[in-house]
Amino acid sequence: MPPPSEAEPSPGAAGPAAGAGPAADRPLPAAGAGPRPVPLMAAAERYLRVGTPAELAGAVTRSHLDDGRCVGWYGSPAPGWRVAIDAERADAPVPAALARRFGTVNFWARWTRAECLCKLADVPVAAWWRRHGLSIPPDSAAVWRTLRRADLVITVAFAPHPPAR
Repeated sequence: MPPPSEAEPSPGAAGPAAGAGPAADRPLPAAGAGPRPVPLMAAAERYLRVGTPAELAGAVTRSHLDDGRCVGWYGSPAPGWRVAIDAERADAPVPAALARRFGTVNFWARWTRAECLCKLADVPVAAWWRRHGLSIPPDSAAVWRTLRRADLVITVAFAPHPPAR
């Protein structure tokens, strides 16, 4: 069973995202990408660790929190896919300028998803905001899961490797 990817929040999901569908309903990956990494996302809790940056130096990818902690992803590689994570403290105040621009409802879930897709697309977050706000483009081939773990909101996202040039 695919993870909810925000369409139908589960106890571990951070909530719905406007226009997002379940991972199984997302566009098919580019040619050459392996099977969708849905099993990795479904078991995301097993592959996430929280600690200091030094403790998580061996993570596949990491996200640094404003309180000095770090979240690391330790899932196995998904052939043909890149992975990104982003994490924020769920109780962190939304910066006033961002609250005015994007609202505060489900802000950290939307923020971490957008951050992950920025990382995967290699696009600066300010450029993403101008084009998409905190939404996920409907034609995105990325698949993601946003979950709540203790005091954190964490998104794990995968996107197919870009075609070779």
